[in-house]
Amino acid sequence: MATRIFLSTLLFIGVTYVDGQAIPKPAADGRYTISARGIRAQFIPYGATLTNLFVKDKSGNEVDVVLGYDDAAYYPKDPSHPTYNAIPGRYANRISKGQFTIDGKTFRTQKNDGQNTLHSGTNNWSYRTWTVATVSDTSITFSIIDKENESTGMPGQVTANVTYSVFNSTWDMKMTATATAKTPLMLTQHTYFNLDAYKNPSTPLIWDHTLSLPHSKRYLAIDSSALPTGRILEAAPGSINDFYSKPNIALGHAKSASGFRGNCGGGCEGYNGFWLFEGHERGDVVVRLRSLWSGIGAEMRTDQVGVVLYTCAWSDGSANLKKTQGTGNRKKVERHSCIAIEAQDYVDGINRPEWGRVDAQITGPGEVYSWETSWTFGLL
Repeated sequence: MATRIFLSTLLFIGVTYVDGQAIPKPAADGRYTISARGIRAQFIPYGATLTNLFVKDKSGNEVDVVLGYDDAAYYPKDPSHPTYNAIPGRYANRISKGQFTIDGKTFRTQKNDGQNTLHSGTNNWSYRTWTVATVSDTSITFSIIDKENESTGMPGQVTANVTYSVFNSTWDMKMTATATAKTPLMLTQHTYFNLDAYKNPSTPLIWDHTLSLPHSKRYLAIDSSALPTGRILEAAPGSINDFYSKPNIALGHAKSASGFRGNCGGGCEGYNGFWLFEGHERGDVVVRLRSLWSGIGAEMRTDQVGVVLYTCAWSDGSANLKKTQGTGNRKKVERHSCIAIEAQDYVDGINRPEWGRVDAQITGPGEVYSWETSWTFGLL
């Protein structure tokens, strides 16, 4: 049986006490910082969000490789809410037609993405302030209790936590969750990268980064709303969605292809889809992102069965870069200037029994949902 976490919090000067344990308050900027050799990460409780991730480039300079805001208080205020490096839950990505069925009963969720639900609606976990359960020099744990219907339409109460740790240029993430009733559970870390920190004088765009998906020959076909159609396709060598046939394929390798516009949904140029991991063993690198300009490489390992890739097609150039990023005259997040990489289970698998993922995406009483992913950073 799972052990549930019940948190009682009392605030004293300088510290917070959680179940009798003293938790240091964040720094004056609202952030908690953890660090280890070659890596430094900062977090806020809102959305259990990573705000800054510093690694070394080829010149030995510390580079902040994820998107975010300078003002920690702006995360809950931003009306666009791009889910920068937060935990969307309790079911990540899309639910078709805003509904699903468990044991013959249909549940209806908030339609916040056309006729579909995205990340469980506008009160999902990336909109909530999590509790800081533990913190040390190298790790921090956030916890949340999601009551029935707080994530609109979701049955039962879910108790979840995420632990972020750093060591040897690696950022490690572990999530667990339990539920009081059968409910969909599919989590991810919604991390946005630009390995140049927008400092490349030639371009702020992501197309010069290279991507390797050595175990992802197949991907899910999507419709105009970026919802999977049910078909699983194979990427032919050199095709738009091929990051498998050879190492280190440029993200912009197919920019001139006739199908590049619309590849991630109606009118959407670039990527916003799900690739399957197949034929690999636990511990294998399943995603490799690189920048020749900064010399930074990032390798993902995960226990999940696939990954969502999104190349920031809907960034409109209005969001500010952090002071740790950009140049004197480059201060905005432009369209296609970042990539979100999200390890998870099949998108809308709860509604696609032909994929055989329904049982894996439902957690019931006495069961423990778990998710683990790490990124290791190094030089090319």
